[in-house]
Amino acid sequence: MSSSTARVGSENVVGKQFDRCFADTIVKVGVGFSVGVVASVLLFKRRQWPIMLSTGFGAGFAINDCDRQFNPARVPGTRIVHPDKIPQPQ
Repeated sequence: MSSSTARVGSENVVGKQFDRCFADTIVKVGVGFSVGVVASVLLFKRRQWPIMLSTGFGAGFAINDCDRQFNPARVPGTRIVHPDKIPQPQ
């Protein structure tokens, strides 16, 4: 048997990133909705705005995380360096 590494196509990498992004969005929107329902029932006399607000916050956090995942250059403090320009340790 040869010990070669399996090559992964770019469409598979993007597909995995999209799947993680979609799952993260579902979780964060669900948690935001749940927090909004609890806040609405316990604190705000069954009004709708806490549910919509917290669901929107969850969606916003999910979109922000997806943007960082697909474009790591947008993370503050991150620098993209070409592999040829990396200084080698002496």
